[in-house]
Amino acid sequence: MVTIKLNYEAVTKELNEAESALSSVKLTVPASGDIGRNLLDFTTYFLEREERIHQFINDYVQIVGKNIEDTKANVRSLKDQDEAITRS
Repeated sequence: MVTIKLNYEAVTKELNEAESALSSVKLTVPASGDIGRNLLDFTTYFLEREERIHQFINDYVQIVGKNIEDTKANVRSLKDQDEAITRS
C-alpha cells in the first residue's frame, strides 16, 4: 500500500511564497498623456489594447489569489483530517 504524507509546513511555506510573488505582479497602464498629441489610429488601438492587457492581468491575479486561498483551505482540511485519523 502507498503512503501519502502531507508536509504541512512545506506546503504552507510554498503557498505563502506564491501569494507573496503574486502580490508583486503589477502592470502600469500607459497614460494617454504619454503619447502626446499623437492622434493616429494606432495610438488609440494601443491604449485600448494596453487597457485590456491590464484588465487581463488584474483578473489573473484575482483568480490565482482565489486558487491559493482555496488550496490553503484544502491543505488545512487535509491536516485536520490526518490529525483526526491519527487520534482515533
